[in-house]
This record gives sequence, C-alpha cells and structure tokens, in this order.
Amino acid sequence: MSEDYRTEKDSLGEIQVPADAYWGAQTQRAVENFPISGIGFGRRFIRALGVVKKAAAQANRDLGLVDDDTAAAIVAAAEEVIAGEHDDQFPVDVFQTGSGTSSNMNANEVIANRAAEIAGAAVGDRVVHPNDHVNYGQSSNDVIPTAMHVAALEAVEKDLVPALETLHAELAAKETEFDGVVKTGRTHLQDATPVRLGQEFGGYRTQVKKGIERATAAESNLRELALGGTAVGTGLNTHPEFPELAAEYISEATGTAFHEAENHFEAQAAHDAMAEAHGAFRTIAGSLTKIANDLRLLASGPRNGLGELEQPENQPGSSIMPGKINPVVAESVNQVHAQVVGNDAAVSAGAARGELDLNLYKPVVAHNVLQSAQLLSNAAETFGERFVAKLEANEDHCRERVEQSMALATALNPAIGYDKASTVAKKALAENKSVREVAVTEGYLTEAEADEVLDPEAMTHRVILGDDE
Repeated sequence: MSEDYRTEKDSLGEIQVPADAYWGAQTQRAVENFPISGIGFGRRFIRALGVVKKAAAQANRDLGLVDDDTAAAIVAAAEEVIAGEHDDQFPVDVFQTGSGTSSNMNANEVIANRAAEIAGAAVGDRVVHPNDHVNYGQSSNDVIPTAMHVAALEAVEKDLVPALETLHAELAAKETEFDGVVKTGRTHLQDATPVRLGQEFGGYRTQVKKGIERATAAESNLRELALGGTAVGTGLNTHPEFPELAAEYISEATGTAFHEAENHFEAQAAHDAMAEAHGAFRTIAGSLTKIANDLRLLASGPRNGLGELEQPENQPGSSIMPGKINPVVAESVNQVHAQVVGNDAAVSAGAARGELDLNLYKPVVAHNVLQSAQLLSNAAETFGERFVAKLEANEDHCRERVEQSMALATALNPAIGYDKASTVAKKALAENKSVREVAVTEGYLTEAEADEVLDPEAMTHRVILGDDE
C-alpha cells in the first residue's frame, strides 16, 4: 500500500486506513460499507459522544476500573472531541447500522488513538484500546441513545429555546408598538369585525410562548440516560454504580441535569422521548409557518394586496421585475416547516420500529431530531431579527379599509337587530357606501348614535351587554 495508509486490525482482519486518520478499522469498514447519503452526524451529536466518553472514563477511573493515566488520556482526547477539534474524523454516514455501532466505534477509535498520542505512543499502537478502555462498561446500544438524549436536550436548551425567546421578544415589541392600530379582522379570508394589529401580534407572541413551553416540557424524558444498560438493558459487564456516576459527570459537563433511566429496557428498545420532543418541534414549526404566512398576507402588495404591513427590504425580489421586494425570510420559515414535517414522519416511523430489545433506527431518529432543532433555532432567530423587528404598520391604509368594512354592521345587531343590520350591509356593498352612511341615511341611527355604535376602536374591546354605565 501507499505510504499514505497504515494497517489497522479488528476481529475481521487487517484493513488499510488513511495514515493521517485517527479512526481505525471498524470506522474504515463503515465508511466503505455505507456510501449512502454523504451526510454525517453534526456538531451537536459528535459533541455529545465526546461528553459520554469523557464521563464514562471519569466514572471508570473513580471505580478503579480504568487506571488513572489511561483515564486522563481518554478524558483529554474526549475534551478535544467535545470542543470540535476532530469533527473531520467522524466520516460515517448517518444511514448505517441501526444501533449506531459504527458511530460509537468511530468515537472509540478516534479517542483511543488521540489518547495514545497524548500518552506518548503512536496512533494505532493501541496502548489505549478503543473497546477495553474507551468503551469499558458500555455498549453501542446504550451509548448511542445516551448521546441522542444529551444532544437533543442541549439543542433544546442552548439553541431552540433562546432562539424562540428572541422571536418572542420581537413579537412582544410589535404587539406594544401596534396596539393603537385598528384594522379589519378577517375570517375565511373575508372581512370580519375590527381588531387591533397589536392584538393579532399578541396572538403570535402567545403562540411562540406556548412553543417554548412545549419544548421545555419535552426535556423531562430526555434527561433519562440509557448508559449502564449495555447490550440489552441488563447492565452486563457494568459496575452497578457506573450509570449514576457517569450521569453526574455528564450533568457537570453540560451544565444541565441528567440521571439514569428509570428502566433500561425502555430506554434502549424505544425512543419515545425523542418522538415526543420532535412532536413539539413539529408543532412549533407549524406555529412559525402560520405566523410567517399571516405576515406575508398582511404585507402583500404593495399596491394590490392587503398592504397593512410594510415589510423589510432584505434583498431584491426578482431577476426580471425591477423594484420588487419579496418576504424572503418568511418564505424560508415556510420551507423549514415543510422539512420539519418530513423529518417528523421519519422520526415517528423510526421511533415506532425496532424489534424486541433494541430500536434499530437510532441514527436516523437522532439525525432528524437534531436537524429539526437546528433548523427551527436558526429560522426563529432570523425571522425575529431580520423580518419581524423591521415590520412597520401602514396606519392610514388600515384606518381607511376598516371604515369601509361591511363587517362593521355586526355592531348594529344590539341596536337595530340582525335583519336590519344585514339589510344595511348589503345596501352598503351594492352602492359602494360605508355601513355608517347607510345606517344614517336609512334612518336606523342618528349621526351621534352612529359615532358611538360604529366606533371601530371600541369594537376591539369586549362590551358587557346590558350595562347601562
């Protein structure tokens, strides 16, 4: 072989590995066996693998199962993985063995070889062994679901929730700014009774607030870690104190609380916690796309649409139509929703499958959950900062259109009854007049009564019928 390769060995025999790679034989076999998508695991998952391996080494050291020097080298190498220094050393495709064994061994080999270097040996010398040391007391079947939960919970706490809080704050600011802008409400895309623009934004703000609550509610079950169950959940070859001790070290490394799974058989045979979390993601994505669609409609125009909002000029909208501006950021949110819905189908299918004592869809479930979290985080923050924050209300246009709305006739019901109010609305529409004009000219109301009954701003508040004051 070329000097660009070195020979590594595993239970199947020898195999050539790139000379500058930290990975070993099993990773190389996986690279050759799974040329499926070209998609590898991202930063969150690789970081989580490093966190798990570091914690395992610390726990095994404390329990006297791995000597101090070897454990120290493993911890140092794992910290480099956590920091992202070796992301290029994780080449295994997401679409691989359903247990994620290839990715677990990828981490074991990279950390073992780097630890060997740290200890003063050469890569491939196995003075730090990927199985006997880095993977001591573990199995891919409990390491991968543990990394899945660590990565997913960190993605929620450190990425998604802060991004949603940014969007929430921008919507809240617009709720206050637009509170005095009275406009036409719409149901079924038809004119409805007046509403304040700030009230509509209050609805959007509340959607995002509830999205944050949904995301954080899913955290509880993600805090349970499968580590310590080993192959099938029985904990074979693992010290009885290892699971909780390792969970304590994982909590220390991440700054958030994790603990041993209530039941290791459930933790390895099912991934309901991941499906639950992604269900929250799907709902959040739906909320964001609903808000984005509403804002696109309200900003449609500028002359032949609703035109109640003035959207930011983020970039030219057309390669052929000069001066055209499109709601491009909102459109990106719509597309994220489509992707998250697709991811949810994959997560739901994967979480429901796997036979008996092991779910065999771990990699694809992990990938889709983490991709959705990243997409939603980026979309929410960008949407808040580059679109919502820059919106302006077209107050004059809102006022003009609400005064011409047929739905103002609704406020006539208590004063003249539904049938007469309906007659007024139809006549106003047929003669291109306002409801107020017709109500007065037909003698149903005096000018003063019309001013009081047909005040659009007053219609945006709940009125207690029968109250004389």
